[in-house]
Amino acid sequence: MNKATRKAIIAGNWKMNNTRVEAKALLEAIKPLVANAEGNVEVIACVPFTNLETAMNVTAGSNVKIGAENVHFAKSGAYTGEISADMLVELGVEYVVIGHSERRQYFGETDETVNKRTVAALEAGLKPIVCVGELKWERECNITEEVIARQIKLDLWSLTAEQVKNTVIAYEPVWAIGTGLTATPDQAEEVCAFIRAQLAKLYDQATADAVTIQYGGSMNAANAAELLAKPNIDGGLIGGASLKAADFNTIVQAAVQG
Repeated sequence: MNKATRKAIIAGNWKMNNTRVEAKALLEAIKPLVANAEGNVEVIACVPFTNLETAMNVTAGSNVKIGAENVHFAKSGAYTGEISADMLVELGVEYVVIGHSERRQYFGETDETVNKRTVAALEAGLKPIVCVGELKWERECNITEEVIARQIKLDLWSLTAEQVKNTVIAYEPVWAIGTGLTATPDQAEEVCAFIRAQLAKLYDQATADAVTIQYGGSMNAANAAELLAKPNIDGGLIGGASLKAADFNTIVQAAVQG
């Protein structure tokens, strides 16, 4: 990480887990553990829609920020079951995960819809965490860079440099999501550095240097320190480990010390 140049961010992605009672208990456990990260590392819990109001109330006055796990691209309309950016802003939500591999795999998200959601989030004042990553087959075919370059160009299409600076990019190799597999620190660093190079090509080096790039493929308490030691890995989008206060804190402390 390079905390002198850009913000280090550890974000928990709870996925479809925790009732409101469970969410309250987990956040109450996390808050005192990560209090020392304030001013050093941004700590975020991205929770299911039904937990957002509870999470905002529990974390009020703490250094734990709250994010949503998805957002729709329209401000309102006939989109049954969807949530708009304005609805999230009204609750006080600051971050939103967009384009997670599970959304792409199970719910038909495309680079076009990821782009539209990202634009809507930014225009409403939210900070999007945009997920990119290759399939196992794509890595085996040695086209990881082609896949990532395409996603970056399409997902960020039409964004200004200032908007990109307010966007977090999470590199999450799809083959390492929920599989127990993890990219080696060198593999993760290689792709995160490539993402930064693509940003410099599309915008400029100053913009690229300002963007926080997370690693999001099964980062856990055991491997966080080694991953976060890499210069282009500025944090993590944490899945399973974010559901255990002690494990999540271990990752946060690795970022604080990194």
